Amino acid sequence: MSLIDPLQEPPADAPVKGPGAGARLRNYFLTGLIITGPIGITLYLTWSVIQWVDGWVKPLLPQIYNPDTYLPFPVPGIGLIVAFFGLTVVGFLTANIAGRTIVGVGEQLLRRMPVVRNLYNGLKQIFETILSNRGQSFQRVGLVEYPRRGLWALVFVAADAKGEVDARIPGSERLISVFLPTTPNPTSGFLLFVPERDVIYLEMSVEDAAKLVISAGLVTPEYQAKTKALAEGAKNGETKPPALPGKPELQPAPESAAAN
Repeated sequence: MSLIDPLQEPPADAPVKGPGAGARLRNYFLTGLIITGPIGITLYLTWSVIQWVDGWVKPLLPQIYNPDTYLPFPVPGIGLIVAFFGLTVVGFLTANIAGRTIVGVGEQLLRRMPVVRNLYNGLKQIFETILSNRGQSFQRVGLVEYPRRGLWALVFVAADAKGEVDARIPGSERLISVFLPTTPNPTSGFLLFVPERDVIYLEMSVEDAAKLVISAGLVTPEYQAKTKALAEGAKNGETKPPALPGKPELQPAPESAAAN
């Protein structure tokens, strides 16, 4: 009777055992969950928004225009269509002189109310920044050392620091305003004013950075250096980003202008 050494490697021709039935069932279940989970959550959220809008708009519709009056079953999405049409009409009416005059008079009345004016002005500024073409959205992603040296945080670069903030901060370095989102909710975070030399710009898009924040680092976008020189420059500590269209206030100053 021969003894088999447990530390000895099995022979090359030994059959390789595949995963058991339990492991295969678990893999099938996880694969199905990965496929159906995002689809189900997206459909659920979409359906919830439609029902929420219908619950607000349908009671305001006259009975003669409400299809639920004639049909034996409720028609989903009618409130959403009516709300979209109504908002479009309001935007069309306020685009002319008469509409702007009416809106201006209404804003003057709201500005005279002590508490309501602060709420209205804040909400209006937020909506104009997010939805209006005049608002500047985040177009760059970077890394800053936060909350201490050696720890890096993902930030969205907004614009140059301006106004009193730029005037009051000591030093003559170029400052930029960045938004540091929190995980897993990127809508909350911190507004930081940092020197531009302390920001390492990344190539990833804002959407990919948002996915990285929401997933707590589990969903990492693919990285492909644009050029070999760019990758080598990043290794050597060069953090200046390539020029991007639409953000001239954040473009690096030419060396000739800096020398003057």
